Amino acid sequence: MANLESLASLAAIVVLILLEAAVLSSFAAAQLRPDYYASVSPNLEGIVRYSVKQSMAKSPISAPATLRLFFHDCAVMGCDKSVMTISPTGNDEWRNQDDYSLKPEGFQTILDAKAAVDSDPRCRYKVSCADIIALATRESVSQSGGPNYTVELGRYDGRKSTDRSVRLPHPSDNLDSLNAFFSTLGLSQTDMIALSGGHTLGAADCDFFKYRTGGNDQSMNPSFDAQLQGTCAKQNFAFLDDVTPIGFDNLYYRNLQNGRGLLGSDQVLYTDERSRGTVDFYAANQGTFFSDFAIAMTKLGRVGVKTAADGEIRRDCRYPN
Repeated sequence: MANLESLASLAAIVVLILLEAAVLSSFAAAQLRPDYYASVSPNLEGIVRYSVKQSMAKSPISAPATLRLFFHDCAVMGCDKSVMTISPTGNDEWRNQDDYSLKPEGFQTILDAKAAVDSDPRCRYKVSCADIIALATRESVSQSGGPNYTVELGRYDGRKSTDRSVRLPHPSDNLDSLNAFFSTLGLSQTDMIALSGGHTLGAADCDFFKYRTGGNDQSMNPSFDAQLQGTCAKQNFAFLDDVTPIGFDNLYYRNLQNGRGLLGSDQVLYTDERSRGTVDFYAANQGTFFSDFAIAMTKLGRVGVKTAADGEIRRDCRYPN
């Protein structure tokens, strides 16, 4: 009987902790608004826009790398720039093997945008790295031809970053696994499918999909299979969308319809009947995809937001103040 009472007490404590976390998260998200910096850094968005434009001119990898950086940041400890932290102990997020695929061009895009923002005396050390990541991601998407959505601002930079905290979807995940992961972020299946459309930009290392080639995955178009084998014989990557690899559009979904999804976790969105309808709809309606992508990005941007109580405004995105 005593054991049962102890278990009941423990369960009650866990529920209270979860409720408290939910309340704090809701409070933090409530502080976000598009005009958060209007009085202290009125030219913020223009500064970030121009900086990202310069980064994209230097490297076509900049835009997809920045978009992936935003997802990897928000999906782990919340949108708090913890993915950029460099710890002297080596125990930080970006050293986790699930983050090895993040490209240096994404990190550099944020560092350059941060330097540009801080070069304005009115903005210096007043804008968080987390918000700069969010703005730079929007610019990377919109300047690649995607939606120019409104970005909510007011995040603080987190003080923690640990490699063991990294739990991300994997290229071989099925629909149930994907939905289970995104549900922990408060995102629906539709949100997940819309965010997956971000794979219209960039590339993936051959190691992430080679297991599917050689006839091992019947959902893969045979001609695409042969193409990928030839590509990976010459280089260690392939474009996620080989028709418009640096253009943000809905061709990603049309590729899935034709068995030309690069990653297994991409193609499963079409092979599984539970998600196929959404893929078909986005393939035929780019405007709806853009709208739903913007909604999903806004929801993702509210995950794990830090406040002044548990965060700071970093002077250097890589190191604590």
